[in-house]
Amino acid sequence: MTIHVALNHITHYRYDRPVALGPQIVRLRPAPHCRTRILSYSQRVEPADHFCNWQQDPFANYMARLVFAEKTREFKVTVDVVAEMSVYNPFDFFLEPTAEKFPFTYSNDSKAELAPYLITAPMTPLVDQYLKKIDKSKRRTIDFLVDVNSMLYKDIRYLIRMEPGVQTPEQTLTLKSGSCRDSGWLLVQLMRHLGVAARFVSGYLIQLTPDVKSIDGPSGPAEDFTDLHAWCEVFLPGAGWIGLDPTSGLLAGEGHIPLACTPQPSSAAPIEGGVDKSEVTFEHHMSVSRIYESPRVTKPYSDAQWESVLDLGEQVDRDLVDGDVRLTMGGEPTFVADRDRDAAEWNTAALGPTKRGYANALVQKLRAEYGDGGFLHFGQGKWYPGEQLPRWALSIFWRKDGEPVWNNPDLFADERKPSEFTSADSERFVNTLATKLGLPTKFITAGYEDAWYYLWRERRLPVNVDPFDARLSDELERARLRKVFDQGLPHPVGYVLPLMANDGVTLNGARWQTGPWFFRDERMYLIPGDSAMGYRLPLDSLPWTTEADAPQVFERDPFDARTDLPAARTFAERYGVMRSAAAVPTVTLQPQPGGAGRSSDVRGEAVDPLGGTSSSGARGMPVHGSTSSPRTEFGSGPGVRPKLAEGYKPATSTLLPARFESAHWLTKTALCVEAREGKLYVFMPPVARLEDYLDLLSAIEASAEECDVRLVLEGYPPPRDPRLKLLQVTPDPGVIEVNIHPAHNWHELVEHTEFLYQAAFEEHLVAEKFALDGRHTGTGGGNHFVLGGATPADSPFLRKPELLASLVAYWHNHPSLSYLFSGLFIGPTSQAPRIDEARNDQLFELEIALEQIERNRAAYGQAMPPWIVDRTLRNILIDATGNTHRSEFCIDKLYSPDGATGRLGLLELRAFEMPPHARMSIVQQLLLRALVARFWKQPKHHSLSRWGTALHDRFMLPTFIKMDFEDVLEDLAMPENGGYEFDPAWFAPHFEFRFPLFGEIAVRGIELSVRGALEPWHVMGEEGAPGGTVRYVDSSLERLEVFVTGLNDSRYVITANGKALPLQPTGTQGNFVAGVRYKAWNPPSALHPSIQVHAPVTFDIVDTWMNKSLGGCQYHVQHPGGSNPSTFPINSFEAESRRLTRFVRMGHTPGRMNVQPARINPEYPFTLDLRRP
Repeated sequence: MTIHVALNHITHYRYDRPVALGPQIVRLRPAPHCRTRILSYSQRVEPADHFCNWQQDPFANYMARLVFAEKTREFKVTVDVVAEMSVYNPFDFFLEPTAEKFPFTYSNDSKAELAPYLITAPMTPLVDQYLKKIDKSKRRTIDFLVDVNSMLYKDIRYLIRMEPGVQTPEQTLTLKSGSCRDSGWLLVQLMRHLGVAARFVSGYLIQLTPDVKSIDGPSGPAEDFTDLHAWCEVFLPGAGWIGLDPTSGLLAGEGHIPLACTPQPSSAAPIEGGVDKSEVTFEHHMSVSRIYESPRVTKPYSDAQWESVLDLGEQVDRDLVDGDVRLTMGGEPTFVADRDRDAAEWNTAALGPTKRGYANALVQKLRAEYGDGGFLHFGQGKWYPGEQLPRWALSIFWRKDGEPVWNNPDLFADERKPSEFTSADSERFVNTLATKLGLPTKFITAGYEDAWYYLWRERRLPVNVDPFDARLSDELERARLRKVFDQGLPHPVGYVLPLMANDGVTLNGARWQTGPWFFRDERMYLIPGDSAMGYRLPLDSLPWTTEADAPQVFERDPFDARTDLPAARTFAERYGVMRSAAAVPTVTLQPQPGGAGRSSDVRGEAVDPLGGTSSSGARGMPVHGSTSSPRTEFGSGPGVRPKLAEGYKPATSTLLPARFESAHWLTKTALCVEAREGKLYVFMPPVARLEDYLDLLSAIEASAEECDVRLVLEGYPPPRDPRLKLLQVTPDPGVIEVNIHPAHNWHELVEHTEFLYQAAFEEHLVAEKFALDGRHTGTGGGNHFVLGGATPADSPFLRKPELLASLVAYWHNHPSLSYLFSGLFIGPTSQAPRIDEARNDQLFELEIALEQIERNRAAYGQAMPPWIVDRTLRNILIDATGNTHRSEFCIDKLYSPDGATGRLGLLELRAFEMPPHARMSIVQQLLLRALVARFWKQPKHHSLSRWGTALHDRFMLPTFIKMDFEDVLEDLAMPENGGYEFDPAWFAPHFEFRFPLFGEIAVRGIELSVRGALEPWHVMGEEGAPGGTVRYVDSSLERLEVFVTGLNDSRYVITANGKALPLQPTGTQGNFVAGVRYKAWNPPSALHPSIQVHAPVTFDIVDTWMNKSLGGCQYHVQHPGGSNPSTFPINSFEAESRRLTRFVRMGHTPGRMNVQPARINPEYPFTLDLRRP
């Protein structure tokens, strides 16, 4: 991601008469120790009739001594500098043990050598006063330097001062302002008074406009900028000279190009010399321009390129519309926090202390953008074995027709903000809600923590700990006990309203029914745990029901046509007007004997259903004669309906069933309200019909408005329905995953993707994560694309199965489609293996399956049953273990036999890694849309290539992946295939992201570059671990690509650690490529533990006629100086600096080199494996 800039600096003196110039000293050449790579330098002096003598001053700075033989009326110096603005980490240095803490002292020898840089000016009052403000306590030297530098930045105001010379430190402190020269000299003097050697630096400052603007800090210049600048350098034993810039408060970076470093400012003047007395006009010009920008992920496209991308997207969209494809595209992008990157929740753990807060902030932004009139639902997500708690799922639901579901978004509580609702508010709210639903409040039951259980838990604690501060090793267990004991066992956790929707609207308009719950205990004790109250109800303690009478669950077929939802006004009017307190309630009764499903309109005194009374049993008190018959869980799924028996007659007037009598009439689902951490949570019951769910939401909103409370909705989500849109944010190991709602056209897709990336960025969530060595890994959670239709019946893959067959075959025949956009973890045991990676014999079965799709299509025509598509491919698109989800083409939700949620007509492409920029993701999706448009119009059955070992040999190298991918683009550009002219430059950022350039050298016309390549990870055998066994992935092997141009292969060879590379021609004269596979690490669990690490890898360009290396370079897998950080890079700049530091443009093998011819492995002819002799 290098940028080359050209700096132009003109200094022009015009005199009013011919003058004689004395010898002029020009210090405008970058100093020898400049860390920024200078590619070219030019200095032009006018008048041209002069002598120039390049010298170095006593401090090793370059200076040009100019002598003019004749008088002149002008003197002009023009300097051009071309610099490579590669990032380096200014903190990347070592300190001697004696200098790691400040204050430190120099050795006697060092003091003698640094004597000019330790000379202090006479002490003055303000300098002495300022020195006393500086903390001189013993601490890390780097912390001390950063603090002092930052202190000056805050105390000294920067101003542009045109007067010559430098202010004294006393003057600068008096004025509390100064130019960069003044603050730099002040810092030099302060450091010397503190015993640290310091020198004054003059140089160029180059600041480029950042690609990404800062959220909560300065974003840098609005335009590229350069100027003469001054700063300070201090000498640290072990590190050398380190630059401090008090003007910005930062350490000197790649934009600081030193010209002169001296003990005194007078010795660092850019131009000095004598001249005859005259009137002079001074002109000064400085500019910087970008002359080369390598593809980079922070700004992947220019404005012109992006306009071309949008135009092509419109062209593809027109073809999709003309073909009636009805394609929708959604996905599952993932993000990580830009802070605390080393935390387990952003690497391996699905849950963590801050992840829900980040997700909450993101979901609020998404609701404001997309969910206008919708509602937030914070429910339970997946729960995998080995995880203590289920994952959460923060969802936004809104109606597809645009009608509002929830009118006042202010009634939703923000979990990030403190509030103080209590159990009393829960009771007040649930009573109000029951009244609005027309239900009696007597059946509302309080829930309590199981006192006996927690007393038992307390007795198990060691005698010398406090139950309120148990200090257990398990953090979740500590929080669990602390929460319970802080809340208090006698206090209710929340309240339960047994609630079930009627099958239809009754004569009095009621939709809901309730009834009593019976328990053996004196109270309703909740199941111990951390989940919401609704998941901890003791449903197995309710009266027993036979299997035949158990509630039946029938999922609605997703192919069923839906009628339009009732208008939002219908629900609002039903509950919007608060009933008068004097109004006589209308009670919906539970089914009566001989009249299943009837309701009674009882006026006057409210009565219980079927003669229920306010007995102790109805309120959860002990009921004598309760049965201990078998118990079954109820209410755990959507669409619960009681199965009523003919001629039912209750055993008692209180609806308490007799022993072994099936209590099928009881309401087994419930709505719960509880106060947790000061917030009010409403647990939604399972409901089969979307209309009933929306009705209940309206009642809840009206109750919240009346009670003046803020709510969080949790529990069961609404039933899946195409009339309701869904956007969801969930946790996954190391990431936050967003299930984005599908886009129906190109414009929506672009808008959805760009807004999501920006919204995440504004909440400190990013799409980039890095390995310790600086390699870009994406997020590690993937960016799965989901393709389908607005409804399952609209799915292009079910309406035209040969489209899916063409995509699968085409993808298989072009490995670049699998590997260019993938993550680091590839291979047969990865999360999304290719078919021929998992099992090569599957290719034969896949060919038969594709033939069967064609045959069935011919037999059935447009009426081909969708289940045939699923059954034909279900057991072929799998990984090595038979998992149907972990495959490159996942059809779990196409037409699965598992249930209605699997019959959605969706195809999921799981091999895509999360690109760091939204527009890179959009270009990927455009490629998919173009392939769909092409194969919809003209399906094509390709014979499947048998790549064999070439898959993990040739196609691990970026050169051959690029060649194969260019074939794909050329194929799409053909008129008969759609004429979609993709510019290969649009995918250059993807190549740089996936295959970073580590470095390059040039020797005698031969150019050698080293790039990252792919390496399949090997899954190790099972190992014992707490709670079972685990399998580790061996990532100790790495692969590099060596690309050579201008090579005469009859004379020169390229070696890696002394072994000749099996260079393969690329089709261009003099261009060759090879892969190098080597052991980079030696972790405890790795293949071949006796093989030692091969790093650093030394590459030589060897002349076989002279048996000598002409030049070379070294690639290190860790810092060459031993600085091996144990924390991940905090951003892309630090990551890039780590990558570039590991490549050294020197270090060839000295002496005579007798290189043996390359031994080519017939199975892997493109790769040299350094593990083999």
